[in-house]
Amino acid sequence: MLTLYDYAMAPSPRRARILLAEKGVVHDTVSIDLRANEQLGEAYRAINPQCTVPALRLEDGRVLTDNAAIAAYLEARYPAPPLLGTTPFEKAEIASWNWRAEFEGLLAVAEALRNSAPAMKERALTGPVGYPQIPELAARGLARVQQFFATLDAHLADRETLAGGGFSIADITAVVAVDFARVVRVKPGEAHPHLLRWRAAMALRPAMAL
Repeated sequence: MLTLYDYAMAPSPRRARILLAEKGVVHDTVSIDLRANEQLGEAYRAINPQCTVPALRLEDGRVLTDNAAIAAYLEARYPAPPLLGTTPFEKAEIASWNWRAEFEGLLAVAEALRNSAPAMKERALTGPVGYPQIPELAARGLARVQQFFATLDAHLADRETLAGGGFSIADITAVVAVDFARVVRVKPGEAHPHLLRWRAAMALRPAMAL
């Protein structure tokens, strides 16, 4: 059986949890306590030298250590329902919006949080190497998150989903990014009616509760 290395409070493993649920893939879960820095311990380093979650251990012992690899593997092994697109253009559009949701959304929130939170003073970036905070990046991150919300709202004005012909991995990443923004006190409001409509529709999917 597949094994997901997870942490319930973190956004990155949530993306993998939702994807696994949408695919209907049964798996084991091992929690890695990020608040206790368990990801930096020798035991977890032996599993994932990148010291990040999620990681997905396959039945043969090999380990996938990032969301991009996990998504590619699950889509190839469990093609239904297709969440990375079916036609060449759908695949390209979904890949583009998934990247934007990660870079303009998730990474912007992380930039704001990790460069301001006292607990992350020497952990401004994830991974095995500690980096000091740059306070100016926290302010830039907040501005980027606000712009990301505006971009999503405009894009969703005449769409039910973010890309392709229906629900996709881009929607998963965007939902996680929008929800993660609460940690830096940013959330969609009256200025984002289309974003709010889309997020309410996404909430009807059981996997989004994970």
